[in-house]
Order: sequence, then structure tokens, then C-alpha cells
Amino acid sequence: MKLQDIMDLPECRTLVGADPDREVTKIFCCDLLSIAMSKAPAGCVWVTVMGNRNTLAVASLTEAACIVLAEGVSLDEGTLAKAGEEGIAVLATELPVFDIALEIHEAGGL
Repeated sequence: MKLQDIMDLPECRTLVGADPDREVTKIFCCDLLSIAMSKAPAGCVWVTVMGNRNTLAVASLTEAACIVLAEGVSLDEGTLAKAGEEGIAVLATELPVFDIALEIHEAGGL
């Protein structure tokens, strides 16, 4: 599955784009930054409700393919600008964590 496939989901809106051809390897759902830091696999779609600057740091450290903010969570403009500078794709949805993870799974067989 490619990042573009996730960005094309009607339930997701792209807040910050990145390389649409990036391979996505897995879905990872977690809201504790310390656990995400140690367990999120490289290339994952990280689904979370943690909408703060530290989320970017963890995504960068783990080499996540993108962050999907669930439950209507967003990031402030400064953090979105930083995501763009670092090439971290950020998407948002109103769906709960489980529902968007299932949607991504069904769309790409992850």
C-alpha cells in the first residue's frame, strides 16, 4: 500500500502531504508516546489522538510513514509547518481510532 492510497480515503483529509509513493507497511494504533517511541514500526501509519509537537518527534524517530489524527484532533499551525519541513505526512479524520484503522486495513490489506 502507498501513502497516496491513505490520502485518497474519503474519511481522511490531508493536513500535510509527503511522498505519495512511500510504502506503508503496517497500521499502528497508540496514544502513549513512550510506547509509540519504542514499538511503532518504520513505515507504519500511526493512528492516534495525540495532537501535539511531541507526536512529530516520535513519528520522525520511528520513521512512521504518516500520522493519522483520529476523533477530530488536529495540530496547531506551527506544528503543521514543522511537519511539512520534516516531510511527515499528517492526516485527520473524525472517525474513532479503531474505525479509521479498520478502514485503512480494508483499503490496503495491511
